[in-house]
Amino acid sequence: MKLHVTSLGCAKNMVDTEFMIGKLLKSGCSLTEYPEEAEIIIINTCSFIESAINESIDTILELAAFKQNGNCKKLIVAGCLPERFREKIADALPEVDFFLGTGAFDKILDAVNGSFDNSVCYLPEPNSTPLQKADDSRYLATPHMAYIKIAEGCDKKCTYCIIPKLRGKQQSRTITDIVSEADALISAGVKELLLVAQETTDYGRDLTSTDNIEKLLDELSKISDDIWIRMLYSHPESINESLIKTIASHDNICSYYDIPIQHVSNSVLKRMGRQYTSNDLHKLFETIKQIDPHAALRTTVMTGFPGETDRDFQELLNFLKEIRFTHMGAFIYSDSEDIPSHKLPDHVNKEKSEERYNQLMFNQAKISLENNRMHINKIYKVLLEKITPDGNVKGRTYFQAPEVDGLTYITSNISEAGNHIGRFAMIEITEAQEYDLTGKFYEHTL
Repeated sequence: MKLHVTSLGCAKNMVDTEFMIGKLLKSGCSLTEYPEEAEIIIINTCSFIESAINESIDTILELAAFKQNGNCKKLIVAGCLPERFREKIADALPEVDFFLGTGAFDKILDAVNGSFDNSVCYLPEPNSTPLQKADDSRYLATPHMAYIKIAEGCDKKCTYCIIPKLRGKQQSRTITDIVSEADALISAGVKELLLVAQETTDYGRDLTSTDNIEKLLDELSKISDDIWIRMLYSHPESINESLIKTIASHDNICSYYDIPIQHVSNSVLKRMGRQYTSNDLHKLFETIKQIDPHAALRTTVMTGFPGETDRDFQELLNFLKEIRFTHMGAFIYSDSEDIPSHKLPDHVNKEKSEERYNQLMFNQAKISLENNRMHINKIYKVLLEKITPDGNVKGRTYFQAPEVDGLTYITSNISEAGNHIGRFAMIEITEAQEYDLTGKFYEHTL
């Protein structure tokens, strides 16, 4: 059977998708990028916020059309959307033949083969499913880089977040299993390993051993010197000096700190259920800059949270101007009846929230441009990823994570670059834009 698979949402979802595809390919299925050719269409969904829910539904309806206008015989929807809305989603989306929850990714072959009798949904408890293992079959969408999910679930109680309900309690994989997967990926040609979890820096806290994120990073760094290890989705509460020193002391671990702070106003943080203060955040970023001066800092913030005043917002804006993050993502609070923050008083209206969001993005664009201009005439190691249609090469430096940050475009001496995609090269930066950089190969680095 021919499969077409669409993955929505975060990198953690992409990992689940790649393991589902791996299981299906092992069973004899084949993959097609053209949905009109597929007999089976699978959509791995996100439902974290309203915009993600809408994107998931729009994608389902778009691909459902191939049941009428293509070869599709079965449409399967997996992941967070069915997990959040449970059995009632079957009535809302009759176009879908089967729904799998977040605890059922390992049952994708049963869903394809129709092994669930007459049921339309399979929604086991998320924690009831074994964690992915190093020897599980996996289809790698990008041969030069791979996300490694080091833990599943979350034990935090942020009032705006549905993730613990959708993904269960935190479950960390063993260091041995993670290192085994990383070793196999590197042997297959992967040059960048990206560690992901709901809270990567909480890794190991649920294990009975002394395993923690520092120990994991130490072990991964021993596999090869010719790789990058990048950690995403850190939490401000679980980053300490020991972790910062570990990152700074290894050349193959990117000095890249992705730390979603959400806000800095103490009153807003308290209502969010975040267990740190504005003072804690100041100390954290000061410590990172002292120990690891070349660190790239990325954060995500939220505006429009219930009760956020003009003063709270100004405090957030001032903090961003002070820290001058390398990269920043922002989003507007997304309300829903099934999250605790829905019951909080003083919800911020849509117009005010959008105005604040636009201020955040305008401010960050100026900071990003000023930061990027500081890279001009400097030489950086760049992972070459793709030749663009106009004949240039695009890649990333250590301070540019895939999907969420800018890119580095190389515009000269590219005739030999085709054979070097997926490898590192030294690049001299010649131009800077708000989010992207332009450079040229430094002497004869290919």
